[in-house]
Amino acid sequence: MGRVKEKNILVGIAYNAYDPLTSRKIERPSEESVEQTAKEALTAITELGYTAFILPLHRSFMSFLNRLKDLNADVIINLCEAFAGYPQLEANVAAAFELLDVAFTGNDSRTLALCLNKFKTKAVLKHCGLPTPPAKLIDSPEAKLDIPFPVIVKPNTEDASLGILPDSVVSDQEGLQKQVQRILDVHEQPALVEAFIEGREFNVAVFDNGKPEALPVSEIDFSKMPEGWTHILCYQAKWLTDDILYTSTLPVCPAQIDDALKAKLQETAVNAFQAVGCRDYARIDFRMDKKGKIYILEVNPNPDISLNAGYARALGAAGIEYKIFWQRMIEKALARKVKK
Repeated sequence: MGRVKEKNILVGIAYNAYDPLTSRKIERPSEESVEQTAKEALTAITELGYTAFILPLHRSFMSFLNRLKDLNADVIINLCEAFAGYPQLEANVAAAFELLDVAFTGNDSRTLALCLNKFKTKAVLKHCGLPTPPAKLIDSPEAKLDIPFPVIVKPNTEDASLGILPDSVVSDQEGLQKQVQRILDVHEQPALVEAFIEGREFNVAVFDNGKPEALPVSEIDFSKMPEGWTHILCYQAKWLTDDILYTSTLPVCPAQIDDALKAKLQETAVNAFQAVGCRDYARIDFRMDKKGKIYILEVNPNPDISLNAGYARALGAAGIEYKIFWQRMIEKALARKVKK
């Protein structure tokens, strides 16, 4: 697409704005990062010659839709990860774009809704022959568990590691009951109890540039974690920059792994991307046990895509400029609209 055509295209950048009156306080760090991503995307695409504007989603969805209609953008960069502080409504925003026949980047509402439900996603992956740890959905602390300890307990429908704490990995029934009750009380939803895979953690960004392509593998380096702490990437480790768990769980990209493991992770990531119906981009998270077997933990169809996050880091490792990534996403969204 040439520079002249780019200047004639109006791009809206939609994101969920943090609102202390409607958003949950625990989500503030992750929600505020979305605004930063929107600003970075704006800078990148205006450098390419596009005309663009920021479209924050506050507490009034009707006001958001009215502004969308008034501005009449040719394409929307969809960075919305929630509405009113609830990730469970993420897919609804994409569904609104679909109903209005607006071209938008990223995954469609069906895939966003599926992947937010971790248990359903695991069922789809398992049906497709892809490896994922044994798990059970529990709605009572008294429920019986047929998975050997240790296990990790997390909310079934949250995003950005919300609800995953340093003590979410438990080794006995008492710890299990405590964590399940916390999920029920705080997050008001069933708990996903999953076999804890002790070992290394990787993630693979997938970029659909005509066909899904796995970018360089990233590994979380747990070697600097305080002694005695369980090696997991909890909410603090992802978002609280002044927390010791943030500074001691640094990503390494490209990961220092042999070619065979790299190929296996990348192939499995692309297979998972396709299995749940992803398009444009996503990130697949893995654990590898001490015997070298890999397991898919999660498919994230709307990952943090800010310049200091893992997806952009993987783009850089692959030699893909941030602004070129956005250009390709805009082109793909417009092409989908034309095909209808």
